[in-house]
Amino acid sequence: MRKVLIIFFILLALGGTGFFFGWAQLTVPPGSYGVMRSKTHGLDRTLIREGEFRWVWYKLIPSNTDIQVYRPLPVERRINHRGTLPSSAVYASFSGIEADFSYEITATLSFSIGPESLIPLIEERNITGQDELNAYTNSLAEEIGGFVLGQLQQGGGGEEELERILKTGSSPKLEEEIRRSFPQTTELSCRIQAIRFPDLALYYQLRNLYTDYITGQQEHIAKARNENSARHVDFQFRVDELSHYGDLLTKYPILLEYLKLEAAKGSGQGP
Repeated sequence: MRKVLIIFFILLALGGTGFFFGWAQLTVPPGSYGVMRSKTHGLDRTLIREGEFRWVWYKLIPSNTDIQVYRPLPVERRINHRGTLPSSAVYASFSGIEADFSYEITATLSFSIGPESLIPLIEERNITGQDELNAYTNSLAEEIGGFVLGQLQQGGGGEEELERILKTGSSPKLEEEIRRSFPQTTELSCRIQAIRFPDLALYYQLRNLYTDYITGQQEHIAKARNENSARHVDFQFRVDELSHYGDLLTKYPILLEYLKLEAAKGSGQGP
């Protein structure tokens, strides 16, 4: 009986040891993620997450596995942009009004790397530690900042969207463009503040005045073009008619004598 108990406790100890050494989350602290590589299975495509128990049998092989711990840290960038409302100089010059339609925007961009993007990034860019992940995140922040600045320089994705930014200080369309272009990000936020704000009411009035003028000019030109086209058609018809008569008289000279007789009868000079 004592021998059986000894064997039982030995097996229990071995089981506990095996459980302990095969436990994947053991070396991954809370708030972090683990990526496992092994000599026998290469890069493990399953991310080791907090609260998800996982036991890996080949982790029992001595020096076979290595778990790298990553903690995606949030980054924040501040972006400054100056610009003018679209065609505002044209509208102001047309109306003869001296007005400043320039604006200045400050945007605060924040994001972090999404956990589901960690393994693809590590594999694609051969990232081997937290420092390299931080360096990549910082370079990504610079890239996204340049993207946001480019979008703002182009009007924030359209004239209406730019006006929305100036009015509300937010741009869901811009944030959606960032997420679409940089799918490896998560918890993304782009908070916008207008430091210098143009007179939008005056801008709308001048734009409408200019639009009405251009529309009137287009209608006038179209009407004149139609009238000229009708006169041209009448002229061309008359030319074709005379050309046809000329061909007939050339082919049948006797018709000329006939026309003279008809003309003489009409004037009362006939025999």
